[in-house]
Amino acid sequence: MRRTLLQAFQWELEANSNHWNLLGEEIDYFKELGINALWLPPAPKGAAGVNDVGYGTYDLYDLGEFDQKDTVPTKYGTKAEYINAIKKLQKNQIEVYADIVFNHFMGADETEQVSAVKYSWDNRNQQISDEEEIEAWTRFTFPGRQGKYNDYVWTWRNFSGVDYDAHNKDHAIFNLADKGWLSDVDSENGNFDYLMGCNLDMTYEETVQQLDRWGKWFLAETDVDGFRLDAVKHIQFDFFVDWLLRRRKEKGAPLFVVGEYWTDELDKLENYIDSSGNLIYLFDVPLHFNLYQASRSNGDFDLREIFTGTLVESRPDYAVTFVDNHDTQKGQSLESWIDGWFKVHAYALILLRKIGTPTVFWGDLYGIPTQNIGAVGKSLEYLLKIRCHLAYGNEVDYFDDPNCIGWVHTGEFEKELSGFAVVLTNADANQKEMTISAIHAGKTFVDVLQNNETKVVLDENGRGEFPVNGGQISVYVNEDVAELIWKQ
Repeated sequence: MRRTLLQAFQWELEANSNHWNLLGEEIDYFKELGINALWLPPAPKGAAGVNDVGYGTYDLYDLGEFDQKDTVPTKYGTKAEYINAIKKLQKNQIEVYADIVFNHFMGADETEQVSAVKYSWDNRNQQISDEEEIEAWTRFTFPGRQGKYNDYVWTWRNFSGVDYDAHNKDHAIFNLADKGWLSDVDSENGNFDYLMGCNLDMTYEETVQQLDRWGKWFLAETDVDGFRLDAVKHIQFDFFVDWLLRRRKEKGAPLFVVGEYWTDELDKLENYIDSSGNLIYLFDVPLHFNLYQASRSNGDFDLREIFTGTLVESRPDYAVTFVDNHDTQKGQSLESWIDGWFKVHAYALILLRKIGTPTVFWGDLYGIPTQNIGAVGKSLEYLLKIRCHLAYGNEVDYFDDPNCIGWVHTGEFEKELSGFAVVLTNADANQKEMTISAIHAGKTFVDVLQNNETKVVLDENGRGEFPVNGGQISVYVNEDVAELIWKQ
């Protein structure tokens, strides 16, 4: 399956509990664009109730079914609506991937007295206090659910750290009961086991058992096709191996699994892929930062190096490429928003290439109204349609100029209208001589993005001169195809 993945949410969606229903209504649009897989936001109830984006996990078993945190539905809707949306998508040959947040819990129901040691925010290997007793929000009883599906009560024993002492009103990183931190995690800040909230202790057997029990229940309830794993750099690197192998056995089929490991250090991503038994794809964060830098360099970025040091270059079979996401959008802690003039360039670089699994961001497809950010528009829709219908044959690169690069897909003889040429620049207007294929000899190609009005007639070898305006991108397709795309 050649996936085209949509991240089906953005951080500032309206908290109207209608998103699951909306996804079902958009199926025809997704299919028109060739989107055949959706990454859905976290379904479990979060600590902030209806306003929780889903990453403040409170109760894994409450998918919008119980009156907890002042709401029955989540930000996105009820459990019944969630299941219904999944079934409708799958019925239309669109795979569904659930977002799994196993790093932390938040919003505990009760406090507990527990011994703890304080550690430095900047160096989690540096102890900065003696052992002391703190009052920690670590007891999760889920009173609104009353034991349905699972009656386990989570206590401080399930966690290795918290960031608040309710007795002294002290915000700090506390390691509980002298447990220490896991060593097989990212080395940022000395040790990045602890991120936020009540940090799950993956060395405590009952924690692992409960997460496995929930995974079996969740898969049986939802029948999703895969998972997006949150914050894997903070979780023991091999934790998910057994968990995923059991889910695959229960599903009776492979699962598509992508992890979020936020770093631009390629060697760390490669190490994680190896440590997780080659079961988990990763988002290509280094490529995102290359795109970000290119968008902000005022033409000084060498476009020939756009894929240098990226996961799609190093481990293409495990790279999930993206332009922006909910964490990089404006106002978020990892903000690195790709400037608008380069947005279509960036999407062409992931959607119209053979390698990598590209992800389209909801905020780019639909806009972010609360931030006055409009959708990328027709250009993004055209790129998606080209990927779906025309991206056949061999791929030939013309990465021979620091400010102007191009590539072609040759097309296939059996698919008469397939094939295309891409040329983009981050500086002055330019042109590039490229050969698509002799099977297109004498055909006229036009810029489907309508940035350049030139009609390029290919010679007997399928070669032509493809112009591009300053700071723009042009994608040349057979003029008959262009007419069809524009009319849709």
